[in-house]
Amino acid sequence: MPIPNPPAASRRSPAILLFTAAALALGWMGCAPDAASKPEYERPLPSGGRALRPVAPGAMPDLEMAWQRRDVGLLDALDRSIGWFEMPSSRRRYPYATTDGEITHEAAQRSIKRFRAILETASTSADFRRQVLDEFRIYESVGWNGGGSVLFTGYYAPDFDASLERTDRFAHPLYARPADLITDPVDGTPIGRRMPDRSIERYPTRAEIMSSGMHAGTEVAWLESPLDVYVVQVNGSARLNLPEGDEVYVGYAGKTDRRYSGLGAKLVSDGHIPKGGLSLPAIYDLHDSDPELVETAMLANENFVYFQHYDGGGWPSGSLGFKVNARATLATDKDVYPPGCVCLVDTDGVNVSGVKAPILRFMVDQDTGGGIRAPGRADIYMGEGDLAETLAGGQYAEGRLYYLFLR
Repeated sequence: MPIPNPPAASRRSPAILLFTAAALALGWMGCAPDAASKPEYERPLPSGGRALRPVAPGAMPDLEMAWQRRDVGLLDALDRSIGWFEMPSSRRRYPYATTDGEITHEAAQRSIKRFRAILETASTSADFRRQVLDEFRIYESVGWNGGGSVLFTGYYAPDFDASLERTDRFAHPLYARPADLITDPVDGTPIGRRMPDRSIERYPTRAEIMSSGMHAGTEVAWLESPLDVYVVQVNGSARLNLPEGDEVYVGYAGKTDRRYSGLGAKLVSDGHIPKGGLSLPAIYDLHDSDPELVETAMLANENFVYFQHYDGGGWPSGSLGFKVNARATLATDKDVYPPGCVCLVDTDGVNVSGVKAPILRFMVDQDTGGGIRAPGRADIYMGEGDLAETLAGGQYAEGRLYYLFLR
């Protein structure tokens, strides 16, 4: 059942991911409906639970329509995943457990290669459907409550005015990853802070980091406002427009082990923005009128994100370490879903005019995000610029999520 679209917004990432857009105004901010009626999209899997189960024969998605609606960027997205599967590091993410067994690295790799071949060579939509059903087993997400419902939001690649040196205008920094931040070498999960005696403690909170000046001297870039910095942290990636006209790119380099909470949800729950009026522009308007209020609310999010410069040719880059493709890259929780694999999204969104429109599209699971957690959440990358912002801002609907693996 689709959920009404909240107002528009901007985005995010880890591992060089991006971060979220519609989710900036929505997902990461949280829409905060009445507690009694709010679906628990962030509900984790139960202990020992699996996110993917085989689809019943009578519940197959419309493969023919999905083939007809395939996006021009899908082949590029598939090729990038195929390249990723060739990297030794990709083996660390497999095998992947489903409700009826497990998917090995080899099986996932063969699946994406074969899907690409069928996608490109099928003569008709009926031919495509026949080949897929003959060769693949289709799995569906259990969703947030076991009923299969997944909340799909959207994100896009933002850009900001910035400077590489502190100035009167640009006085709010993005920081480089500190040497004492410890993360899992396989999946990048933050573990804590390495102390001088080699013990590990929890990393300081956002408030403690901001008040202590502990990262002084490690600035990657300087932005115009604390809210700009916060948005880039949630987005996890950004293009920065420098005063001299050059462009530089920053991407995710790590985050602390502290709890993440949405700014928008707090501003709504505290009564500063009405429930129906939550959007990124609304938050910026509130910051313009009362910066102290918004900046204090930001501190409730204890999590802190770090950045690095990287080549713009790979921008925007996702959590698997390569460029993401508009309307062909999906971001999910990589502790829950199999990275690099073909998926099918069936939900509602908006068209370029902002009018509600159905989405039935093959994508590739190639990214993740701070606000994208649990089997009940997924985020569609919409691209760059104003059009992408419109699409991302209007993307807030429940739907179904499927994955395809060779038999």
